[in-house]
Amino acid sequence: MMPAMDELMAGHVAAFEQTVRSTIGLAETFGDADWTRPTELPGWRVKDIVAHLVGVETLLLGEDPAPGHVLPDDLPHVRNALGRMVEPAVDHRRGTPGPEVLAELRVVLDRRMERLAEISPDEPAVLPTGREGTYGELMVFRAFDCWAHEQDIRRAVGRPGNLDAPAAARMFQVVERGLPMIVGKRAGASPGTAVTFEVSGPFAFTRHVEVAPDGRAAFTEEARDGATVLRMDWETFVRLVTGRCTSADVTVGASGDEELAARVAGAMSLAP
Repeated sequence: MMPAMDELMAGHVAAFEQTVRSTIGLAETFGDADWTRPTELPGWRVKDIVAHLVGVETLLLGEDPAPGHVLPDDLPHVRNALGRMVEPAVDHRRGTPGPEVLAELRVVLDRRMERLAEISPDEPAVLPTGREGTYGELMVFRAFDCWAHEQDIRRAVGRPGNLDAPAAARMFQVVERGLPMIVGKRAGASPGTAVTFEVSGPFAFTRHVEVAPDGRAAFTEEARDGATVLRMDWETFVRLVTGRCTSADVTVGASGDEELAARVAGAMSLAP
């Protein structure tokens, strides 16, 4: 008999399952036109994202999601090694009707849930960042990735929802740690500079970042007088940090040093 999954891992797995099942439920309502709607991901339509979910979960089962498929060399949206790794599963299904790809997702999710019940959270795993980690950490990323893709699909078909899902908290867990790097390294904020992020909506938060005299940026518990403040809603924050859009495509309120605020907003993408 397998030991019970530990509480933290169980929460990550439940968040992953919830967002994938939410995506499945949404896709069950699609008409033919919905499957071919373009998304904010270059080269991918709605069906392609569902195919991507099938592909990644199939890979994690140790199986080939596109047996014998040869990826064309002339796909302009495939720009790096990660793209070439995940694209075959998508390209392989471009001629497959959306409902059939959805049926694959149902099956692979059920198989993954069975397998996940047997996996230790401490089992070694390679994370999307490329570093070695644990399977518990990997499931944080899987919840994050699947939820981000659910939101991609929802925006494409104009049916918002599930913005405050448990997986959204896992997404924030991953990207929050990058905020100081955005301010200090990417935006080049000077020592002594302070920046506050104020995000409203279903997953509201405020985070303060200050650049130390040695140029390193870090979180602080309180806002400093004279801090530059960036204000946006949760969905805007998600789109920016996942690289779905640029700061020119959204509304970001700012006070303080507006030129710095523009640099920060323009440097928020943390997508690989």
